[in-house]
Parts: sequence; C-alpha cells; structure tokens
Amino acid sequence: MTEHLTEKNPAPADFDSIATVTFLRPTLPAPASVPEDNTWSDMPDDTDPAVVIPPMPTVAPAIGSDERTVVLETARVILDKTPAVEPVVRPGRFAGTVDLDDFDDAPLIPAWMYSAEGWAAWAGVFYRARRRDFRRWVRRQPTQHGHVRQFGRGTRRAHEWVVGFEGVRVQSAAHTAHVLTREARLAARHARFTPRILGSKKELAMKAADKATKAAEEAVLLHKKAKKDRNRVRNLRAGVVYGPPLTAIGTGYVMGGGLGLAAGLLSTFAGGAFVGRKPYDEEADWTSDWRSLGDGDRMTAPMLDASFRAAKVIGAEETLGVVQMPMLDTRGAWTAVLDLPPGVPAKKAIRATDELAAAFGVEEAQVSVAKRGRAGRIELYVARELPFTDKAAPGPLLALESAADFWGRISIGPDVRGIHQSISVVERSGLIGGEPGAGKSASGNTILLAAALDPRVILWLADGKGGGDLEPFEHLCERYEGDADPEAFNAMLDELLDVMKARYALLKKLGKRKVTEELANKYPELRQLLLWVDELMLYTTAEEFGKKITRKLRNLVSRGRAAGIITFCATQKPGSDVVDTSLRDLLSIRWALRCTTPEASDTILGKGAAASGYSAKTIQSEMRGAGLLWAEGTNPTMVRADYYDDDQVTALIERATEWRRKAGTLPNGPVPLVDQLRARGDDDALLLAAVLEVFAAQATEDDPVDWLPGQLLVDELKAAGHSVTAEKLGALVVRTDEEKAKRPWGEKKTRVTGYPLARVEAAATDRFGLTA
Repeated sequence: MTEHLTEKNPAPADFDSIATVTFLRPTLPAPASVPEDNTWSDMPDDTDPAVVIPPMPTVAPAIGSDERTVVLETARVILDKTPAVEPVVRPGRFAGTVDLDDFDDAPLIPAWMYSAEGWAAWAGVFYRARRRDFRRWVRRQPTQHGHVRQFGRGTRRAHEWVVGFEGVRVQSAAHTAHVLTREARLAARHARFTPRILGSKKELAMKAADKATKAAEEAVLLHKKAKKDRNRVRNLRAGVVYGPPLTAIGTGYVMGGGLGLAAGLLSTFAGGAFVGRKPYDEEADWTSDWRSLGDGDRMTAPMLDASFRAAKVIGAEETLGVVQMPMLDTRGAWTAVLDLPPGVPAKKAIRATDELAAAFGVEEAQVSVAKRGRAGRIELYVARELPFTDKAAPGPLLALESAADFWGRISIGPDVRGIHQSISVVERSGLIGGEPGAGKSASGNTILLAAALDPRVILWLADGKGGGDLEPFEHLCERYEGDADPEAFNAMLDELLDVMKARYALLKKLGKRKVTEELANKYPELRQLLLWVDELMLYTTAEEFGKKITRKLRNLVSRGRAAGIITFCATQKPGSDVVDTSLRDLLSIRWALRCTTPEASDTILGKGAAASGYSAKTIQSEMRGAGLLWAEGTNPTMVRADYYDDDQVTALIERATEWRRKAGTLPNGPVPLVDQLRARGDDDALLLAAVLEVFAAQATEDDPVDWLPGQLLVDELKAAGHSVTAEKLGALVVRTDEEKAKRPWGEKKTRVTGYPLARVEAAATDRFGLTA
C-alpha cells in the first residue's frame, strides 16, 4: 500500500510503508463457527473454507482532533492482529497433488434434465429440429438435388456405363459387312452373266467375285465377333450394376417378407441416389433438347455439325473438318475456320447464311460466312449480339494533324469483326444505294471529308436532293449545283467533259497514258477531281435532260478514270429505270446499305448477289450506316461507315478550309450580286446595285431588313448622286399588287408602300441573267 499525504509537512519515517486506511463498519457479524484465534483445528471436515471470513474489528476507533494520526494507528492495529493467509488444504479430499481428471461426483448432465420438465424440453427441441429437417427435404425434392432426380441420374449413369461404347464398333463392322456383301453380290452377278467366250474377262470376273466373297465373309465374321464381345462385356457390366440391387430386394423379401422387400427397395433407391448425387454440367448436358448459341451456349464441334446439317449444307452422314477450333474473340463473338466435306463449295455455305442463323438461334445479321484460302474452307463468325447497334467510335479523320492523302487508302469503317476497312478510289468510281434513312449521307461523308481534307483534290458537287446536306462543302467546290436543277447539272457535265478533253490533251503532250500522283503534283491542272452526285434519280429521270445526263455520265465514268476524274453517285434505288445498266456496271465500287427487298440489293451489288448470300435485306433497321461494301476482293464485306456528327463535320470543314487556303487551292467564293451588277456597267444595273446597298446599310446583325419604304429608297439614292424618281424605281422593280400593300413603318407606325428585298434581287437576276 502507498500513503497519500495531503499535508505540507512530511510524515514521520516510520509511516512510510503505512497507507491511509478508511474504516468500513461491517454489516454482518463474524461467523460463529470461526474460533477467536483463527485456527482450523476444531472445524468439522465438511466445512468449506471458501465461506470462512477472517474476523474484523466491529467497532470503529474514536477519532480525535488529529484524524490522520488516529487512522494510521487503526491501520497498525488491524495489520498486527490479521495473520498472513496461508493455503488451506482439507485433509483427505485435497491432500497431495490435485488430479485434474477427477471431476468429482457432479454429473455432466444437470439433474433437472431427468425430470419430467427436462424430458419435455428435450422432446420439444428434437421435434422442432426434425420438423425443420423434413421441410428442408420437401423443398429440396423439386430441385436438381432432390432424391428422386438423384436416383434418376444414377440409373441413367449406371445404364450408360452398362451400354458402353462397344456398339460403335458393332455398327462400324455391320456397315462394312453390308457394303462388302453388296459388292460381293454385284461381283458374283457380273461373273455369272459374263459369257465364257470372252475368255480372260470371264476368268478375271470369277477371281474378283471370289475375292469379294472372301472379304464379305471376313467382314461378316468380324461383325459377329464384335457383337459377341459387346454382349459379353455388357452382361458383365449388367451383373455388376443390376446384381446387387436384385440380390438385396430378393433376399429382403425372402427373409423379411414385406418389410424386407421395402428395405431392399429403399437400399436400392439410396444406392442410385448416391450415384447420381452430382448433377450434370449444364454446358455438357447434350440431351434431346436443342441447344443453340442464342440460348447462351458455347460453340462446339457437335453443334457445328448439327447446325450445318439442319441448314442442308452437309449431308446427314457428313461432318465438318475443324481447322481452327471455335473460340471467343475480344468482342465476345464465336469464330471458327472449317473445312467442308469434299465436293461441297464454300458458296453453298455462304448462300445458306439465313438457314445457319436459324440453326444457331440468332439473327441473320449476326452470322458471317466468308471463304478462307481455298474453295472448300470457310471462316464462320457468329456475334452474340446484333452488330453495329452500339455507339459508333469517333472517325480517324478527327485525329489528322496534317492534310489527308486522297491518293492513298481511305478509311471507311469497321467490319463485324472490328477490323477497320479502307479502300482506294484512284482510277475508280462508286455507287452508294439504300432505302431512305439507311445512312447514305453519313456514309458519303467518309469519302467527301477525306477528299475535302486533301487540298490537292478538286471538288464538283451536285445535290439532287436540294436539302442542304452538301451545302457545308459549297465554298470548297469549284462547281456546285445545289438547286436540284437537271438543266444546271447538264451544263455542269458539259463543262466537265471539256475539262476531261483538256486533260487528255495535256497528257498526250507529255507523252503519258494516265494521271499519276507525281504528274498531279507537278501540273496543278491534273489534280484529282471528284464528281459527287447525290440523289442521282432526280437527274436521270428528268424528261428533257435524263437521257443526256446518263450518256454524259457514262462517258465520264468510262473515260475519266485515266484523266484523274473520280465519279461517285448516291441514290435510293439504282434500278434500270433510275440508272442505266450500261452506266451502273461501270461503277466499280458498290456500297449497298439497308434495302427492303433482295431485288433492291441486287440493283446495287449486281444480279445474283442475293442468291449467293449477300443481301442488304438482312441488315436490321438498328444497324444505321451499315452496308455491304464490294470494293476489293471477290465478295462483299459488311462494314459500318465512320460516323461524324454535324459539329464534327463543321470542324473538319473548317480545318479543310484552312489547309486549302494555305495551299492556295481554295476556290474563289461566289461573287455578290452587288459586284455583279457593278461589273455590268449599265445605268439600271448601277441603280439596282445602289438599292441593294441601301438595304445592306439599313440592316443590322440582329435585325436583317427584307422590306423598305419606297420614299426612303428614293431619298437615299438621290443622296448617293443617282437621278431617280419614284416612277422610275417602280418601273425598274415591278411589284405585284400584294407587294404594293402598305405596311407600318417608323415610330408612329405610319402605313406606307415599299419594296421587298426579294423582289429587287429577282428583278436584277431576271433582267441581267445573274445569280444571287
């Protein structure tokens, strides 16, 4: 104990080891059985020393004036009278070494458990536990782990083990025996009906018959031996599998009657359930139920054989040769390289794409079959999901840091395998077709933007739609027709034919046969020229100019390739009534987007393409921008065009404009109507130019002006030095009665007559043959 002093004066030396003691008055008297001298000699043997309490003073000492002194004195008295506690050992019971294995006479199970209440509690716990076990057993039965299903699986596995694989050998021997027997029969018939006068032929026929007969007899003997071996092995296995259950059931019935029979059946059931305790693996459980890729199963060799047989590509007894085992690629699609049976061409499998898709349980667009290396080898690609339905990745043109190269390969887009496809358009021409909304404009942008980003390419564009899809490219074009006017397009083609003639004249002078990249870089007039015609149908079906346009386009496509002129046409359905077959067959690059019928697809890809398995009808409506591209190789390829939204197209055109400005190939923009009128030099032209300048001066960026009062125009013209009156202006700009109607003007909203801006521009263009 440690003394805690609160006084400033230190305690005496003999108090160092004495603690402050607080006296606690006891509440219970000392036990009567404890002697005053604290000895245990007179204690009975059955007294527990744990309940003996040493004596304590029952009266608190008087506390005088010095409380600290009294407390310390009391502590000394208590410590002096309290003997040191020594371990007490009861004689006999705890004497000597304690045996830890001696658990006394106390039972491990409490005595109350043997009472009626204890037995009732134990019975209740047991009942509830068994009831829960029964409920779990009942819930387990409908599952794969139910005992009935386990017994069924065990019975099936045992029977399959009994049957074994020897039957395959028997069937093979039987097939061989049947074939050789038929051949022996034919050889014997041939020998029988061969005349003896033929001499050596009769002898040879007899020898062949004997040889065939011996081979057939040997085959029959081998078949009988195979059957005997099969039956022997099966009997042995059957004895091992079915012997113990039958013995248990029979012995139980003989020895125990009905109860023994029940015990034998129960033991048989338990053994079968034990054998079938593990369920079949779902992926390897090839039961009679049809499994397919559409159900999420994996592609295996048995599935391929079954699918190709169902599609009538191979016969019922034929199998495929697996060159590359089916595997999943990074896009989660199944791919395999297969060899068809001898005599089956690859085009038969390609034509059966629809049937293969039905056999695999997927959409037609998810299956792709292509020839691989040789005539009988194919590459099968089956996507798990419908391709080209996800968001298109940014096109590669956005990453260009310098001008594009239109002489090289042009990026088109990814195919179904994710491999990026590109084409070369040098000395070629193309046709893009598909139903409305299939993505012709987005697909055409891949080629148009690539041409625009090459400052060396000359652009001639004609928009037969008149909808403004090509309008962003207008300032980059040397010639542009955006009003869907067949007459204007016909005049453009006349001008382009003159350009082609000039190019051939220069090539002849240089002693060259065709335009190359070196020549184009050396002679700017030989640069590549792209003629893009959108909605060709509007031009070729025009009554007055349709045939002329078709004839001139055919001339350009057939002769313009060597002169560096590339022609691309886009239309909805390029049938013979829209594009003459003599022109369509000259367009070497074909891109068929989604079509409603196989015939419409054939009008783009060519006659017989759909029958060969290449039909744009299989393209789903969700696959925007996807189409069959036939540019290189012997077969079309399913490709989705790189997509560029309106903002990206605007950014790329701005980039192309800057690059062309630096290269000095940016065409001069359209001349304003005012400048055209001033260039005429006529008094009336100058007066109309002044009127247009008044309109421009009155307009602001936020408030364009499309109508001005006549008096205001006259005053402004006079102030500019023109001699004009209201009558002269009215005679120069003839208005309709509706246009002469008065309108409010000024702060007071006074109604006055005036001139619309559109009428002034129309008067200028009609009178002098100008363009606004």
